[in-house]
Amino acid sequence: MAFSMVQLFLLGALGPRLVAGLGLSETLLGLTTTVGFGTAAVLSPGGGRTVDRVGPRRALVALLAVSAAALGLIGAAPGPGLLLAAVALGGLPQALANPATNKAILAAVPAPRRGAVTGAKQSGVQLGAFAAGLPLAAVAGLLGWRGAVWVAAVAALAAALWAWRALPADPPPKTGTAASTPAPPDGPVPWLAGFSLFLGAGIASVNTYLALFGAQRLGMGPTVAGALVAVLGVAGIAGRVGWSRAATPGRAPWLPGLLATGAVGAAVLLAAAVRVEPLVWVAAVAVGVFAVSGNAVSMVLVMQRSAPGRAGQDSALVAAGFFAGFALGPPLFGLLAEHGRYGAGWALVAAEFAVAGAVAFVWAVRDRRTGRVGAA
Repeated sequence: MAFSMVQLFLLGALGPRLVAGLGLSETLLGLTTTVGFGTAAVLSPGGGRTVDRVGPRRALVALLAVSAAALGLIGAAPGPGLLLAAVALGGLPQALANPATNKAILAAVPAPRRGAVTGAKQSGVQLGAFAAGLPLAAVAGLLGWRGAVWVAAVAALAAALWAWRALPADPPPKTGTAASTPAPPDGPVPWLAGFSLFLGAGIASVNTYLALFGAQRLGMGPTVAGALVAVLGVAGIAGRVGWSRAATPGRAPWLPGLLATGAVGAAVLLAAAVRVEPLVWVAAVAVGVFAVSGNAVSMVLVMQRSAPGRAGQDSALVAAGFFAGFALGPPLFGLLAEHGRYGAGWALVAAEFAVAGAVAFVWAVRDRRTGRVGAA
């Protein structure tokens, strides 16, 4: 999970160096996120079916190998063209990550422990944010931004070799396409996909522009600005593990709306940091604890509610909504950042989180009523 998205966290953490080194504009920096997550959103529905056919071990090895290739190309990019192509290639690991890991958990982990294990594996994404924001940002200070990206590429390749040797073998790939169980008409997947769309738009804007905000508006050096991403990552790890443990079947439907409400407060703190600089650190923690944790709770809900045989596909569909949000959010924020309007940008993020919360609460109310009718 960490390697599936580390390239995009790196682009955010190294944003000040990329803007200076490759001559990227703020809008073009946001376009890298759009390309990566747009590719992931398009590939995600097919990714779930692919994992069902080939098995989680093959999918995870492919994920790590392609991550290594994408990172290597980013490190070699002479300009924006190859950089965007490499980021697009990095969309494939994102499309495979949730279906492959969720499928593995359903196969190997007893039901009472799945929430905690899901939170732990979802926190891997934030481990990638931490790695990009602190150790790799520090490496960039010593070896340059290209050296930092190449270090990440070598680590991804080593992880692919480890996965091939260490994970249990998959059964032979399925040659046909098995019929999937129909999704229930009032199931959570469409609602969670909508929630994830707006949640992802806000999170992606924070991931992409937080370090640049610190450098350009708050006067931080590149390494300190990158540390903001690391702080967000550590808070996201704690939040995803903690909230996923709390997501019992009776409580889980209400958590996405509650977490989105907390995320609105985090975005307000970012806007206030324009005038009160220390608030940016509090805001980074709050984004991790609330906004970033929402996606982990969504995946717990998918595994609790999916019909037999649909977990991989349902995971991919909810992930597609999340990735679509990641594709749409940063370009809108970038138009504001390019004119120095960070306060308005953080207000936009707050609005995106608010819409996500509204979608989640509407579904939770409908779900509660449906449950009562079924019980009656």
